[in-house]
Amino acid sequence: MRYFFYPHIPACTRILLIESGSRRLIEGLLPHLRDLFGEDAEMDLVTCYAGEPQGFAGRVFNVNDYGGASGRAALWADLAERQYSVAGVICAAEPIMTKWKWWLGAKLPAKLFIINENGDYFWLDRLRVRQLLRFVAYRLGLTGSAAAPALVRLVCFPVTLAYLLLYAGTVHLRRKIRQTRNARTTERRSSVY
Repeated sequence: MRYFFYPHIPACTRILLIESGSRRLIEGLLPHLRDLFGEDAEMDLVTCYAGEPQGFAGRVFNVNDYGGASGRAALWADLAERQYSVAGVICAAEPIMTKWKWWLGAKLPAKLFIINENGDYFWLDRLRVRQLLRFVAYRLGLTGSAAAPALVRLVCFPVTLAYLLLYAGTVHLRRKIRQTRNARTTERRSSVY
């Protein structure tokens, strides 16, 4: 993310693609990326799927081979030595490799571009903040006809949470008061007899 404040695109000699969507998406995108960056640019792929996508001729890093903290460190060591100038992150509406893509996106010293499920993309920099906000709003369901129910849920959540906490507190306080009264009554009766 080091190029967020730098709006220009660096020389694309080595590109990392983070496949956090279905395989058909990256396979359909590869010819467009070759046209965009040229045939000389080396492309590598971080994925969770077995094998390589059709038409891909680069190094594949499978996250299943890098388990645990030591695995993440080994993956980072392998990727850091490759010195990527550009990284593409697939942000499809599928929860695949979510933690991996955000970890890599934050850690890589490369210019990022976001790819959606339609194969469209945009560069992640300060000039495209509005586009990023529209993308995030769409993903959160805050656009179109879904916006009103989402905003109502957002407003109602703190009120509902406060009500439930007050209700639980009241019930437990009443129970504690009842237990204290019963204990005193039992103590009085035992002292009378």
